[in-house]
Amino acid sequence: MKDIRSKAFAMPFTNPAFPPGPYKFVNREFLIITYRTDIDRLRKVVPEPLEVVDPLVSYEFIRMPDSTGFGDYTESGQVIPVKYEGQPGSYTHSMYLDDHPPIAGGRELWGFPKKLATPRLEPYSDTLVGTLDYGPVRIATGTMGYKHRELDVAEQARRLAGPNYLLKIVPHVDGSPRVCELVRYYMKDIVLKGAWTGPAALHLVPHALAPIADLPVLEIVEARHLLADLTLGLGEVVHDYLAQ
Repeated sequence: MKDIRSKAFAMPFTNPAFPPGPYKFVNREFLIITYRTDIDRLRKVVPEPLEVVDPLVSYEFIRMPDSTGFGDYTESGQVIPVKYEGQPGSYTHSMYLDDHPPIAGGRELWGFPKKLATPRLEPYSDTLVGTLDYGPVRIATGTMGYKHRELDVAEQARRLAGPNYLLKIVPHVDGSPRVCELVRYYMKDIVLKGAWTGPAALHLVPHALAPIADLPVLEIVEARHLLADLTLGLGEVVHDYLAQ
């Protein structure tokens, strides 16, 4: 028993799918398109005690070519601005990516809502293009004019450094919830190498198993293209739903 407890880190026991952290990212590239949506739909998917204040969603395409233990991969999903105990933060609603270690590590450690899919982020001529395919179906396309105008680097680093929230759920062997927690984490050691904006567009397509279009795009509010080195910090539990 003692030997198992001293060596247990992640699954599988003898060959975990990911190594212990810290998890550092070099040249992590973001395309973040923030849009206005239906606030009633937002409130249905954001767990209390988080509070939805504005009808906004940030749709993200993230290229990660160099990350500790996770390798080279790309991610895409939806992040919702929220407040917790009166302080602003972000709640991660959905994530789709193309690499097993960060899927396993993200779900087991933090509670990231990760599923397997095929996202892409790269420039085409004068346009930065992000796409997300779920199987053979293209469900998201985001475009932004390539580096039309620089943004304030310090301000964008401050925004990246804010608190982020996740709903971590781990079932018991009988299918009942064994862990059900609101988790907070931060991105740390941020070195922002560049920040830009430009005209942007976002198209989301309905899908039964990847329902990103359930938060419809009503109006584009802003778009940001960021390049940074950073460390993904481990989390802390701020609310235990099973303790209520």
